[in-house]
Amino acid sequence: MSDLSELYQQLIIDHNNNPANFGALADHTHHAEGYNPLCGDRISIDLLVENDLITDIRFQGEGCAIAKSSASIMTTMVKGKSKENALELFSDFHDPVTQESSQEKHLGKLLVFSGVRQFPARVKCASLAWHTLKSALDKGEVVSTE
Repeated sequence: MSDLSELYQQLIIDHNNNPANFGALADHTHHAEGYNPLCGDRISIDLLVENDLITDIRFQGEGCAIAKSSASIMTTMVKGKSKENALELFSDFHDPVTQESSQEKHLGKLLVFSGVRQFPARVKCASLAWHTLKSALDKGEVVSTE
């Protein structure tokens, strides 16, 4: 295994064991729930959006290490961003996870998930939190990866 692969795996393990922004957000303005029936991942996202900025975000749920770490990293990346910027990050994340791309994007920590496209069942795990975020921003309620 390459050093880079080991580093990526460690990042996933770290965010799974010590997720950032985990828990409920009582004064949220936006909320959505996501479910992956294939492996049972469940994620709920609470957002506090003020003047088009995501000033706070929290997630709750249970699932595999990929789903939980993806949610954790996502929350750290979108906090403080505008809704538009958060949706751009969704696209930046979704494209390399679902298809090979010759375009290099500056994904930062999100690059860790680009390898899941080799395992189609895991793409849904990695993208669940992101689809749930998109639904919350669109004032949706429930999203499924089915």
